[in-house]
Amino acid sequence: MSFRRCRIPLESASHLVGALARVSRFDRYLLSQLLQLFGFFSLVLVAVYWVNQAVRLFDQLIGDGQSALVFLEFSVLALPNVIRLVLPVSAFAAAVFVVNRLTQESEMVVMQATGFSFFRLARPVVYFGIVVMAGQLVLTNLLVPLSQRSLSERSAEISQNVTARFLNAGQFMHPAKGITLYIRQISPTGELIDLFLADERGAADRVTYTARKALLVRGDVAPKLIMVDGASQRMSRMDQRMSVTRFADFTLDLADLVTPGATGRVALDAVATRDLLAPTEALLAASGATAARFLHDGHNRFASPLLAVAAPLLGFAALMLGGFSRFGLWRQVGLAVVLLILMQMVATWASGVAMKNAALWGLVYLAPLGGVACAMALLAWAQRPRWRGGIVPGGAAA
Repeated sequence: MSFRRCRIPLESASHLVGALARVSRFDRYLLSQLLQLFGFFSLVLVAVYWVNQAVRLFDQLIGDGQSALVFLEFSVLALPNVIRLVLPVSAFAAAVFVVNRLTQESEMVVMQATGFSFFRLARPVVYFGIVVMAGQLVLTNLLVPLSQRSLSERSAEISQNVTARFLNAGQFMHPAKGITLYIRQISPTGELIDLFLADERGAADRVTYTARKALLVRGDVAPKLIMVDGASQRMSRMDQRMSVTRFADFTLDLADLVTPGATGRVALDAVATRDLLAPTEALLAASGATAARFLHDGHNRFASPLLAVAAPLLGFAALMLGGFSRFGLWRQVGLAVVLLILMQMVATWASGVAMKNAALWGLVYLAPLGGVACAMALLAWAQRPRWRGGIVPGGAAA
């Protein structure tokens, strides 16, 4: 009897060591599966978003006379923001796909039968969400502001460069609604030879400028067009009378053509996080945004990465509600998608309220924290054997 009493603790210790070894191997295995699928889904979604955005950039930049290098530069600068948007969705898709596959292959059922609880099985999913959240924190607080700042500066430079934007020799151009421009030749020194400019925007009259040559110079607000040896023809729309004025030189402000007011604003995406959380009066005036918008955007840079933890955990918990099935867990997958949509709807509603009231900035954390709480409730529900079928942790059938 004494010998048997000695063997029991030895066997228990050996069983415990083996269980711990299996635990760590399972965590590494599931985490590797999640990361692999996460990389694949991220690549696909980033490509889809990037192509959609690249089409708009191509029409805007190439149509304005920019080179392919400028288009490539703008596309690269827009990538960090695109990646930030797709990370929670990619993490959710990876978690749902991996858990559904492992369930069909009975691997999750075997792990449950060995005594793993649903909360224990969720641990590698939480690790996976923390890894994705760390990457998104770097994106939202460092890479995205830097890229948006560079993008704003380059956009301002291009908007000031009217020659690169809409001046092409030998063809009629329409840089703005109601404006027609024609230049016969552009010299290597930048002189515009034989210029024709028609302005149809006036309600009372139509103005046409012609000049033997013209020059573009940089102004305080927008570029200016200096016309030499030309004339202006003003046609009255009321009585169809025309008046002609000849000039040796004439300066025309092009502020209406390049709309510099839009580029003078400070974009909140380009502002550092610490400045968003504690905005100064000068920054508020430069951006034209309210203090509530600043606080919302600042805290949202911490709340949105939390979605990278809530989304995969929510998908995992929803799939744990179903037992083993060779046909997959499509009803649970549908439930997971619905819960993700509801979480996003809560995030949109909370953002709308927080942007109107500076005192309610805490609402931006409602969606991710609510998603985690919902996932915990689903895991607790799935843990109770009388509420579900299939295999119950510990190997007993429900």
